[in-house]
Amino acid sequence: MVQKNYLLDTAQATYKIERLALEVAEHLQGDDASLIIIGIRNSGMVIADKISLLIQQYISVPVETINITLDKTKPVDIVLSKQLDFNDKNILLVDDVANSGKTLLYALKPLLAFHPKRIQTLVLVERMHKLFPVKPDFVGLSVATTLQDNIIVEVEGDEITGAYIA
Repeated sequence: MVQKNYLLDTAQATYKIERLALEVAEHLQGDDASLIIIGIRNSGMVIADKISLLIQQYISVPVETINITLDKTKPVDIVLSKQLDFNDKNILLVDDVANSGKTLLYALKPLLAFHPKRIQTLVLVERMHKLFPVKPDFVGLSVATTLQDNIIVEVEGDEITGAYIA
């Protein structure tokens, strides 16, 4: 059995997600524009759903959650689960891990045809290897790793069970 070097266990991941939801809500305080949360498929969507449920306790504007699907290694086809009008909306783009910034950058592509009020990004874990000009606005945990390291966010059903370095 391979030993996993955990950065976050289930309780720590839950705490980070709760704190992130509160940070986003504080940032949106007094803003009357509705919020669209876009989760990047798979783990990012689980985090987006959790943020959506938590944030509704703190803000009074409508919150809608959708997902975006793209190949993280070669993001050619970028598909939203639902076509919406993003004009004058607050957008929160959510992923599990930010590494180079590439996935977050390409996930913005469908939004370029609109004029949102604000676009912000949220990640559970951020690595320090930016190759693209995207820095997450909300970060659960920042980790300095080697380029060879890979961070895996574990998901079971609709729960984040941990994050580890592989």
